[in-house]
Amino acid sequence: MASAEGGAPIFIEVGSGRDLRRIAVRLRPGADRGPPLVWLGGFRSDMGATKAMALDAWAERHGRTLVRFDYTGHGESGGDFAEATISTWLADARAVLAAHAPERPILVGSSMGGWIACLVARALMREKLAPPTGLVLIAPALDFTESLMWARFTPEIRAMIERDGAWMRPSQYDPNPVPITRALIADGRAHTLLDADLDPGCPVHILQGMDDPDVPYTHALEVVKRLPSAGTILTLIADGDHRLSRPQDLARLLSAVAAMGVSAG
Repeated sequence: MASAEGGAPIFIEVGSGRDLRRIAVRLRPGADRGPPLVWLGGFRSDMGATKAMALDAWAERHGRTLVRFDYTGHGESGGDFAEATISTWLADARAVLAAHAPERPILVGSSMGGWIACLVARALMREKLAPPTGLVLIAPALDFTESLMWARFTPEIRAMIERDGAWMRPSQYDPNPVPITRALIADGRAHTLLDADLDPGCPVHILQGMDDPDVPYTHALEVVKRLPSAGTILTLIADGDHRLSRPQDLARLLSAVAAMGVSAG
């Protein structure tokens, strides 16, 4: 496996025609001391975020293979964010996995990345392919376009999205407003997971802050209800926010990843 950590990313091409885009990937080769790790970031986040870099440093110390990448319209990847949907970002993730971590990785997903990780696992199960070794999910925002966006929007915002095709949503994490498009909302409805039982075919450990304004801890409880009871762990952090990027939160994340590797072995 070639390495791009510390230098320019490598790129893979995903899609075709007008949908063709270049996805930036950073690889940290390991010493086969456990299943490879794949970082799946959140909505509008990138592979250089605090949790991703903490995982990268841990992987370096422990000789573990780590794959990080940016979705279409995020970070160093190409493509237009406003034209992307959950289907786009799921295709990005599957292409990266096929190219760089095809053999039962541990998927570490934050917020939207938790939804993408679960969609990947479900797709692999449906296609009768080997599932991931495990999922470590931080404030997993399954179905967020519907239950955490559309359901919370005022009638005025909904009308604007339907009429104009998008609403520019202010963000506390980004100085620029975020386009929430009609296509994003509609496409999200094709990928809902919380309306049926979900078997990812592997253990799942969820880390969830109870002081999270973006993905309430009650949402994590709904996720747990859909997962098999055997192999599912939920860790609630009473004073934890959405990012869970404090030193103590990062320590919990890395402990969960380390334990998943041990249980897989």
